[in-house]
Amino acid sequence: MKGWLVVNHFVRTEKFEELFALLMAAAAPFDVDLERISNSQAWLRLSECGYELKDRPDFVLFWDKDVRLACEIERQGIRVYNPARAIELCDDKTLTWLTCEHAGIRQPKSIISPKKFHADGLFDEDLPLVVRERIGFPCVIKEAFGSFGQQVRLAVSEDELISCIKDCGDRPYIIQEYIASSEGRDIRLQVVGGRIVAAMLRENRNDFRANITNGGTATDYTAAVTPAQAEMAVEACRALGLDFAGVDILFGPGEEPVLCEVNSNAHFKNLYDCTGVNAAEAILEYIVNDRANA
Repeated sequence: MKGWLVVNHFVRTEKFEELFALLMAAAAPFDVDLERISNSQAWLRLSECGYELKDRPDFVLFWDKDVRLACEIERQGIRVYNPARAIELCDDKTLTWLTCEHAGIRQPKSIISPKKFHADGLFDEDLPLVVRERIGFPCVIKEAFGSFGQQVRLAVSEDELISCIKDCGDRPYIIQEYIASSEGRDIRLQVVGGRIVAAMLRENRNDFRANITNGGTATDYTAAVTPAQAEMAVEACRALGLDFAGVDILFGPGEEPVLCEVNSNAHFKNLYDCTGVNAAEAILEYIVNDRANA
């Protein structure tokens, strides 16, 4: 079986190289000839063939957010993991929230910004008052596009809210309820094919964000995952159309789960180091079985 591992041409950090190496190594035991190819190379191959591929892979493991490319590969009739639409929904936190909201999954109360052009201020003068009445302070402002907890800010007052929104400029964002009971801690669950393969508890005593990139620590949580947490993670993936994902869940009052974010291309090296579970192996096994049953 032949596959492509599509990665972004411009992402060449050691952290991502480790991840790609895990995926490439996981393919061999399943007798998969996995070729690593950048999104730039893929576009050139498509244009060279008049956008009709001749040397077609049996599947594409798409570890990028170039949704246009994923859509074009799908148009060729090639199965893409994760599908283009699922990647698009996860890449944009506002679309993630809306999709999961309509699926009835509990999330922080939120207000989504409208699309802006050449603007760096409020979209409504009454917004600070609306936020205070509907969400309260402190509140979290997340830019729609971002990773590793970056582009996420905490506003404890109306003035800080206005400042955070100005910092977003033309970029879309979402204002969310701050779940104080989960300050500096959350769970990252790795879901593959509708099952939980591993989970870790992330904690950060110096930042409201639990992300390890921001200084958090990780503890193996796989055996401690509750049925409610597992159900939420799997249901979120189902709603978004994902084959696999890293799902972040907060601890609500009473420790009940509250969905935070869903990552279609979750960086699972920290999870591997923490739990000893290599998500790359589970992903490749899922793809091979899915192709066999197609």
